[in-house]
Amino acid sequence: MQGVETLRALINEIPPRLNKLSRSQVELKPSPSKWSPKEELGHLLDSAANNHQRIVRTQLEDKPKMPGYDGNGWVDLHRYQQRNWQEMVELWRALNQQLLAAAEAVPDSDWLRTCTIADSKPLTLKFVFEDYIEHMTHHLRHIGMELDDLRPET
Repeated sequence: MQGVETLRALINEIPPRLNKLSRSQVELKPSPSKWSPKEELGHLLDSAANNHQRIVRTQLEDKPKMPGYDGNGWVDLHRYQQRNWQEMVELWRALNQQLLAAAEAVPDSDWLRTCTIADSKPLTLKFVFEDYIEHMTHHLRHIGMELDDLRPET
């Protein structure tokens, strides 16, 4: 599946790019109510953890009902603004490597299995995974990552 190749390329190519950002770049908040790049990457850590659960449970359970999560609350609770950037980058890589392993385990027929998230209608595993990749790339671009040159392995 194309999304699996995209995730593999992101895992390989994004951490070195993130590590090139300066401390002043990653800690800059555009306004008091907006996330800094550090907080935005932290949000991606939370998203990876939540979506890993979704991908695993949808493969193992029949139509699981899963909770949503409060993105702002999770970012505040984890205090990402005060955390070490390089450790966060490595955690992003590791969490996405774990999520990739779960996605690579999906047999073709299981991409059509469904789950619900919060009060959603049934969502296919394919939709959940592709939405995760789209959400991640949106935030990575917002942090300042150029993604047009990614080279998915084929």
